[in-house]
Amino acid sequence: MLRAALAAAQRYRDDARAALAARLDVAPIDTEQRAAHGFAWVATTVAALEAVAEWADRNAGETNALVARLAFQESIAQLVGGLPMGQNELFRPADLGLAAPARALATACADLLDHDAAADRRALVERLAAGEWPSETLHDAELDAIRDQFRRFTDAEILPHAHGWHLANDLIPDTTVARMADLGTFGVCIPENYGGLGLSKLVMCIVTEELSRGWIGAGSLGTRSEIAGELIAGSGTEAQKAEWLPRIASGEVLPTAVFTEPDVGSDLGSLQTRARRDGHTWRIDGAKTWITHASRSDLMTLLARTLPDAKGYAGLSMLLVPKQRGTEDDPFPAPGMSGSEIEVLGYRGMREYALSFDGMAAPADALLGGEEGQGFKQLMRTFEGARIQTAARAVGVARRALELGLSYALDRQQFGRAIIHFPRVADKLAMSLVDLIAARELTYAAARAKDSGKRCDIEAGMAKLLAARAAWSNADAALQIHGGNGYALEFEISRILCDARILNIFEGAAEIQAQVIARGLVLQRN
Repeated sequence: MLRAALAAAQRYRDDARAALAARLDVAPIDTEQRAAHGFAWVATTVAALEAVAEWADRNAGETNALVARLAFQESIAQLVGGLPMGQNELFRPADLGLAAPARALATACADLLDHDAAADRRALVERLAAGEWPSETLHDAELDAIRDQFRRFTDAEILPHAHGWHLANDLIPDTTVARMADLGTFGVCIPENYGGLGLSKLVMCIVTEELSRGWIGAGSLGTRSEIAGELIAGSGTEAQKAEWLPRIASGEVLPTAVFTEPDVGSDLGSLQTRARRDGHTWRIDGAKTWITHASRSDLMTLLARTLPDAKGYAGLSMLLVPKQRGTEDDPFPAPGMSGSEIEVLGYRGMREYALSFDGMAAPADALLGGEEGQGFKQLMRTFEGARIQTAARAVGVARRALELGLSYALDRQQFGRAIIHFPRVADKLAMSLVDLIAARELTYAAARAKDSGKRCDIEAGMAKLLAARAAWSNADAALQIHGGNGYALEFEISRILCDARILNIFEGAAEIQAQVIARGLVLQRN
């Protein structure tokens, strides 16, 4: 039944692609943004079903079968009736002239759609309450051992302290950072000959997922090392690789990504921060914002305009700018650099800053790869890995939200019984689990695509798009299960909700991901 439903969903996706292509033949994509983004959600939903189907084929058992059946039933129903692109935005078949293909999809999947899934949801939650989770093995002893190692570390070193760190707006302690470094967190994908582990993006996903389950700050600490490592390994000179990669991999050097500017957002071609040659140094002037971990970092990967006469992206270059690590009393001791903290709801542990540069010096060899005007291209090559890692962060947050919701539902007594026995509570848990598995498997599929060496900006965008939604919906559902207690700062779920919300914004907002997916699947194929 599920294989037939998948084939029908794939036909519907193909019809949607053809319908969008016809529209884009006569109108620009920005004019047809709703239709384009709706198609992106259709394609992402079908890709998630493909990933779930492959996972179910590899993993027998009734719990896994229940998850797969519920994933297909809900996803097909949304494709036919209304696919959520946001809290109050539903993409319906009529928005792209797909009424007839939607009816064909509903007819092909009638047995699935007509099935009352109440018993399936109840059975799944009963298994979850008994400690029986769906399969997470990757059928590789080494990969499963890595997951186990980082889960044990997270349970012992992160989870007991994360909420206190969050409430105090503390940085992740240096001792914890050192233990993460000892595990190889910061060098997972850095080549072995430069001091890293030389492992796959799939391993990076496992590590990130498990750490983010403890606290998104812990899972995100490695993001800057991942970005810097990929930038330097892919575009740096041999001298730059030898100087920086071993120190990043060991955790000796903590990098920060310095790209975003005020009023620029995703329009990187409009960046104004300048870097000019001044004898044997570069001088940096300008402003950056939303810079994570800026104070405690030792190295900035900084995107600046070095060719002022070149328009847009062509004038941008990437600089490797060493800096003195800040302290609580003096967060920005480096000459020519100042900053102020941006107070945020969640995503704490590293802190966010607005930065100003007034003639800050960078060494003569700071130019990544020794070539000007290549900064945007160099950065673009890291977007796939960064977005896949962000999806993995979202999977970890989604899992922790479900764990908290489940624990509370088992413990909380109302009207003489645990609230997990009330169908509306159980339904939230069941569908949170389904969304978690779909997001996880789509993220792993994107990582495998990246590891194969193929271009995977579409797969990466899909993974981030779906996983960010799963993290938010799981956090929202778990807080609802907590009731009024969920709104109290003392309960961990309040932090999870704040942390989950950022995932739909950074590393390319949901709307940007949808644009990338639609453009890649339609315009770049025509």
